[in-house]
Amino acid sequence: MAKQVKKEETAAASLVLDDKDLAILRILQRNARSTVKEIAEKVHLSTTPVHERIKRMEEDGVITQYATLLNHARVRKGLMVICYVSLRQHDKKEGTKFIHSILGMNEVIECYNISGEFDFMLKVVVESMDAFYDFHVNKLSQAENIGHVQSVFVMGIIKQTHVLVH
Repeated sequence: MAKQVKKEETAAASLVLDDKDLAILRILQRNARSTVKEIAEKVHLSTTPVHERIKRMEEDGVITQYATLLNHARVRKGLMVICYVSLRQHDKKEGTKFIHSILGMNEVIECYNISGEFDFMLKVVVESMDAFYDFHVNKLSQAENIGHVQSVFVMGIIKQTHVLVH
């Protein structure tokens, strides 16, 4: 796991994005459905170089995925909970087991390995408090090596963005 992160950091350090690449990324962040032709017009290039740049950024891992962002409440996932999790044991084997169990939980939409009092921060979305209770008791608490879980209920979203290039 740590080797993969270091490999990605090394590759990222050697990758150079010019102003045209950044302009393409800005457009795609706002609307991933933009056509190559539309992007080419906005960045003042022909379609072939734009297509090649996008392909290169996909291959280099700059662009990792195209996604449709949904309104949680409109798809009956109106309750968002941040769960801080600490593990009982901190060795690689036990950490990997926990990560694999989290990857299989559809309610967890984000998982971060963090420093401090807790080891992981999970972003969980479910339909209701009853659904969260079921998730907590029957899934999260059943994961091996759980030491402590602290759940924080999101009262409102002030800012939520996926824009990295401005």
